[in-house]
Amino acid sequence: MSQARETQPGDSLGRTGLHPAINAFHVARAADVQLRVADAITAFAGSMPFVYIHAAVFAAWMVLAEGSPWPKLTLVVSLEAIFLSTFVMIGQNRQSALQRVKADHDFVEQELELKTNTELTRAIHVLTSELHRRLLDDPKDPVTEAAQRPPA
Repeated sequence: MSQARETQPGDSLGRTGLHPAINAFHVARAADVQLRVADAITAFAGSMPFVYIHAAVFAAWMVLAEGSPWPKLTLVVSLEAIFLSTFVMIGQNRQSALQRVKADHDFVEQELELKTNTELTRAIHVLTSELHRRLLDDPKDPVTEAAQRPPA
């Protein structure tokens, strides 16, 4: 089952409303065939159709197969568990990488915002100091007198 997403012009994956770092991560991940296959297998293995198919196949195997289906069935289930656990690890690694990319992006953005806010605060301080100097420290200034006169 796939998640429905809104489309956004210019986005080749049809993603919108996602974190910019997540969009970039998905674009990079979509370029690798092996990762796309692993993602598809992981998505299917984590779905209810996967459970239903396996329940039906294993039930049919036990009922219709040879007289003693248990040794081969055990082998098949064990091998499948090995491969599925590998895909679970791939999914966990993908999620970890995704969170790392998002955290790195957020850190850079936060640092940029902090720098911008610091610059704005300094500019406000300079302007406030200049206003105080003009309005409070130099009352004989013609501009200050004109600004302080009540309107006629």
